[in-house]
Amino acid sequence: MNFSRRNFIASASTLLATSATVARAAPAPLVSQPVVQPVGPEPVALDLVRGSGVRPDLFMSAMEALDRHGARVRRDRIGIVDFSAHSSLPRFHLVDLDKGETQSLLVSHGSGSDPAYSGWLQRFSNRPGSNATSEGAYATANYYTGKHGHSQRLIGLDPTNDNAMNRAIVIHSAWYAEPEIVERSGKLGRSQGCFAFSRRGLDQVFAHLGEGRLIYARKMGGLVSG
Repeated sequence: MNFSRRNFIASASTLLATSATVARAAPAPLVSQPVVQPVGPEPVALDLVRGSGVRPDLFMSAMEALDRHGARVRRDRIGIVDFSAHSSLPRFHLVDLDKGETQSLLVSHGSGSDPAYSGWLQRFSNRPGSNATSEGAYATANYYTGKHGHSQRLIGLDPTNDNAMNRAIVIHSAWYAEPEIVERSGKLGRSQGCFAFSRRGLDQVFAHLGEGRLIYARKMGGLVSG
């Protein structure tokens, strides 16, 4: 099934507006209001937002980032990282915008973002030497073989992560990102700011994103950046 980013944004907006209305609703009114049903492909997009495992507000933010940076990336697939979630949870969401499919993977965050090693990302940083994760939109770049084996460079597209290349923030696999680490300690290990996956997870990321696609990383709500 195919549907456009505009339909995603419209559907996500509908979901957010509906949630907000329910949250502030008074007792049932005497006169019910008509409900406008979406038409065309929008219900499919709305189903994907709901079933993707991505928070609707984060999904909306990622689609806006895709529109901002659309001239620099391919627009059919995207990676969305919800750093509001604990590292023991699959929080790296691979979304196929054309097929309406998603899959979710474990991913590590930087030690500088979680100094107490709680499993929760506490802060972002774009500063060299911080060993922290940076928020914002990334473009996947070229593959290479480094100390972590097969890896992929990332280009930071926002002021909050534009040091990614200089900091060598990349995608790679690591022993501390294997599911067994969660089973043993209840959380993943930490990277030096890179997106670290299990060996199997890395293959899935490479197969889904390839080169020239967007990764959007954010933690919704209050957060310290430095």
